[in-house]
Amino acid sequence: MGKELVKVKRALISVSDKSGIAIFAKKLLQMNVEIVSTGGTSEFLKKQGISVTEVSNITNFPELMDGRLKTLHPKIHGGLLGIRDNKTHLHSMQVHNIPEIDLLVVNLYPFEEIIRSDKSRSKIIENIDIGGPAMIRAAAKNFKFVSVLVDQEDYEPFFIELLKNKGCTTKKYRRTLAEIAFARTAEYDSIISQWMNKESEDKEPRR
Repeated sequence: MGKELVKVKRALISVSDKSGIAIFAKKLLQMNVEIVSTGGTSEFLKKQGISVTEVSNITNFPELMDGRLKTLHPKIHGGLLGIRDNKTHLHSMQVHNIPEIDLLVVNLYPFEEIIRSDKSRSKIIENIDIGGPAMIRAAAKNFKFVSVLVDQEDYEPFFIELLKNKGCTTKKYRRTLAEIAFARTAEYDSIISQWMNKESEDKEPRR
């Protein structure tokens, strides 16, 4: 079985912790990767002189509800979930102008930090990430075609992978990233569940 290489041509970056993301994005641009981004990440990258395509330019829909609605859109999830050797999927993407997303870079709202440092229930709830985990799970499910990064420690190894494979990733590597991604979303949801259980003082949760 071959490496099943996928060329990285477009990346969607949406990060809460922006450590290292400017350097990472600049390296992507040097490899002719288009960068799509949202809200605060987009503003941050632009201030660093990095060319960015706004998510709203793809969805033709503004960010709504104080940023609660940004990426939960068919043109984003279709770009992550589309099976690229499936003629029906490709036809849908062409008809509805859904761009392929080859790389997703997301780290989640800092729920763990907020519950340790802030007692405001409303602020804690606002730091329950919805769009981030949804995109991570979509990209990880479609690891046959999509790479997903959820930890800064994987930024540099990702570029080593690209350089080694002339701008492409192997299926084996994408599978490894998917495993890391699903472990992260499982951990994140578990922490939220434990917090809610503690808040309700229900000592015997159903699951």
